[in-house]
Amino acid sequence: MPTDLLGREYETFAAPEPLKQHGPARVLAMCNQKGGVGKTTSSINIAGALCQYGRRVLIVDFDPQGAATVGLGINANSVDNTIYTAMFDTSLDVHEVVRHTRFDGLDIIPANIDLSAAEIQLVTEVGREQALAATIRPLRQEYDAIIIDCQPSLGLLTVNALTAADGVIIPVAAEFFALRGVALLMQSIEKVRSRINPDLQIYGVLVTMYTKTLHSDEVLQRIYEAFKGKVLHSIISRSIKLPDATVAGEPITMFAPEHKTAKEYREVARELIARGIVA
Repeated sequence: MPTDLLGREYETFAAPEPLKQHGPARVLAMCNQKGGVGKTTSSINIAGALCQYGRRVLIVDFDPQGAATVGLGINANSVDNTIYTAMFDTSLDVHEVVRHTRFDGLDIIPANIDLSAAEIQLVTEVGREQALAATIRPLRQEYDAIIIDCQPSLGLLTVNALTAADGVIIPVAAEFFALRGVALLMQSIEKVRSRINPDLQIYGVLVTMYTKTLHSDEVLQRIYEAFKGKVLHSIISRSIKLPDATVAGEPITMFAPEHKTAKEYREVARELIARGIVA
């Protein structure tokens, strides 16, 4: 029996059947307080891969840097209505904030630097942890997956994302320093689960930026020791093609569909569907 990079029996995930109807969406928070581990890249490319398998996907850009917005070819600074306005302008229909991308089945609620003010404004809000959940609730019946691209922090915005989510996907780079601080994230997830969102699950740990080196292999083993069966079989290699796709404003699954990394992200999408995380 062939084994994967962690020595587990290798699983293959068949291409899923197309859906006859869409919704309700499973809400996934792409979360890690460390920056540069592939949260936005994974949000865009998992969404792109899911769309290629006939799923309807909404990305909620919940990072004031607006990287997911830019990564799908939208000028974040020219957008009037963003997730920030959707959360704080009660007269605004959230459907008016959703932007359709040029990729069939892939939409986004954009973000820009305005979102940085939300952390302060939420402090005085009633039910401040529930603001995002209330905002996206009207959209859940229209999509198969809603992916929240979180900012690299454990502040009130991230707590909102964890409260709105059904489960968390934790991207972890195959580098030693990426492991530091994951314990803090796990504590935050446990606090949200115990106090606000008891159904919150950890759907998987996604290893990113893997290279065939002793260092990466050692980190991979440490990740597996910490998370066991939560580590997804699909592992994302480090690739210079990913920045090229970002510049082009496309998921790599569309930009370079035959590239190794595109195939890896399609494998992630198949695994999420096979495990029942996404319909």
